[in-house]
Amino acid sequence: MRIAFTGLLMATFALSSCGGWSDSRVNPSNWFGGSSEVPVDTVPVSAETNPLIPQSTGTNLLRRPEAEDRSQPIMNVTELEVAQTPSGAIIRATGVALRQGAFNAELRLDPTAAEGTLAYTFRVVYPEDPTPQGTQNSRTIRAAVTLSRQSLAGISTIRVSGAQNARETRRR
Repeated sequence: MRIAFTGLLMATFALSSCGGWSDSRVNPSNWFGGSSEVPVDTVPVSAETNPLIPQSTGTNLLRRPEAEDRSQPIMNVTELEVAQTPSGAIIRATGVALRQGAFNAELRLDPTAAEGTLAYTFRVVYPEDPTPQGTQNSRTIRAAVTLSRQSLAGISTIRVSGAQNARETRRR
């Protein structure tokens, strides 16, 4: 009982000495003062530029050149499913690639689609080295994209295209 009482007494003294921590210079939240309102520097922005994208100035030795797009449409689109979610929908597509080893599958939005149609192209990247064709199961690839309710407003048809075919689904 005496050891427990001593431990409780020491813990009480330790906690009571921590009261000055909030005003201490050691406390990282006190390293900067409070905020104050200042006038905004206005810089004229032309209509063609986006103020959120920094402008490149000159050459930069550390900047990587933009990678070339090596993706190609998948050979066949075998399945298309639109699953409803609380915030919108998930479009899932399954396709069969031309040969094994395809990667970076994506459903890329097609901006030339007709009004009321949401069109995607199922694209994959094939390895540079030749790979065997293999069985259909070994070449099957899946990709998905999520959509919000706002982006689905006014859409009656969803279409996913490959190199040899396309699948579409219509709203009921």
